[in-house]
Amino acid sequence: MRIMNTSTSSAAVVRTRFAPSPTGFLHLGGARTALYSWAYARHFGGTFVLRIEDTDLERSTPEAVQAILDGMAWLGLKPDEGPFYQTQRMDRYAEIIQQLLESGHAYHCYSTPEEIDAMRERARAAGLKPRYDGTWRPEPGKTLPQPPANRQPVVRFRNPLDGEVGWNDMVKGPIRIANTELDDLVIARQDGTPTYNFCVVVDDWDMRITHVIRGDDHINNTPRQINILRALGAELPQYGHVPMILGPDGEVLSKRHGAVSVMQYHDDGYLPDAMVNYLARLGWSHGDDELFSRQQLVEWFDGTHLSRSAAQWDPKKLNWVNAHYLRQLSPEQLAPRVVERITRRGGELENAAPITEVMALLAPRAETLEELAENAMLFYGKFDPVAIDAELVEKHLTDSARGYLAAFVREVQDIEWSPENLSAAIKSVLKAKQLKMPQLAIPLRVAVTGRTQTPSIDMVLALLGKDVVLARLHALQK
Repeated sequence: MRIMNTSTSSAAVVRTRFAPSPTGFLHLGGARTALYSWAYARHFGGTFVLRIEDTDLERSTPEAVQAILDGMAWLGLKPDEGPFYQTQRMDRYAEIIQQLLESGHAYHCYSTPEEIDAMRERARAAGLKPRYDGTWRPEPGKTLPQPPANRQPVVRFRNPLDGEVGWNDMVKGPIRIANTELDDLVIARQDGTPTYNFCVVVDDWDMRITHVIRGDDHINNTPRQINILRALGAELPQYGHVPMILGPDGEVLSKRHGAVSVMQYHDDGYLPDAMVNYLARLGWSHGDDELFSRQQLVEWFDGTHLSRSAAQWDPKKLNWVNAHYLRQLSPEQLAPRVVERITRRGGELENAAPITEVMALLAPRAETLEELAENAMLFYGKFDPVAIDAELVEKHLTDSARGYLAAFVREVQDIEWSPENLSAAIKSVLKAKQLKMPQLAIPLRVAVTGRTQTPSIDMVLALLGKDVVLARLHALQK
């Protein structure tokens, strides 16, 4: 099977892929790779393929596969084809390995791991690059050793000895590596299972992948993969290697350092559109645009303006982006996203403030759904005025403050309960007692909510309801 032309002309069909290894969760770097591959395919009206590289049988787990699928579904990165699983393609890999053996592009190697280590040590001692020395590599006129009895060989790819391998990287520009820098890669282990670099080549070839966008930790794999593709007579995809993402500490984010599952951001109350927006800007730009829709990303993402410099993860910037997207949602859209988070905290929504009105009040000040849910507990959480923190009581509910609250109770006892009337009542007490707003508002907040800070006090009191507010104030006077 041959792959299609890799240009992006109208006659070409762009095919990208995301090929994670299911050895853990879908982390931020993987999610960005998936996003770029998805957006590039969408921009050119092409196909986005999902491939699960699960040949590492000891580390790959069904739970990790599901974590990848869940993360992509949450981000809205739906593949057009797949998921395909490498473990279901073993016959195909064996077929191509046999083809390479028969064509002379691969050979059996019987060297033991201990012998390989000794070869590398000898090379180091001679000031050379540590590598396999080609003991079992067939060459014209060379007599190979006798294969040891009862020892299963690995299969090595017969890498060219001269020339160079190069490509024009979509991100980094022209890259050239001399073939003398590459040794003969193991493409099948002693038990016959194929290795990562080999499976990737066969998959990209069979799946007609035209553009490979991935992290620049794969650059060293690329020349080996290109040489195998050439040995198979396959056209090469275009490669683009994006720099890794750095954590706030300046170290590369990875599964072993600082990175967390994409789904953790779901749990922490971030919106998928906000994550897509923020991830896209970590290594790509469109002028000075910081906030853009998914549709705009697809429209603009043509493979240019990918940064050669590593981007740094900034939680504060993510919160700013997420807050923007929260404000784009109506109270009716926010409510179902927050209700489950409230009930998980033990909140009771029945016979309480209308959830849409609470969302309208709180959303402008929140950065995440979790923060919104926590703030909403002001209206839905259990509250005992008698159990207010003793330090707050001593500081804010003094005898004089209790007198101001009693005056407020008398003022609102018979009014129609609304923000406007409550605001007028507060102003009336302030005027009668010659007080400044904090002298009444803070004791009122503490007495009714147990907090010193809330949104506008008249709105809070209105949403809590007359019966609740007066009951709490009366309980305080006992």
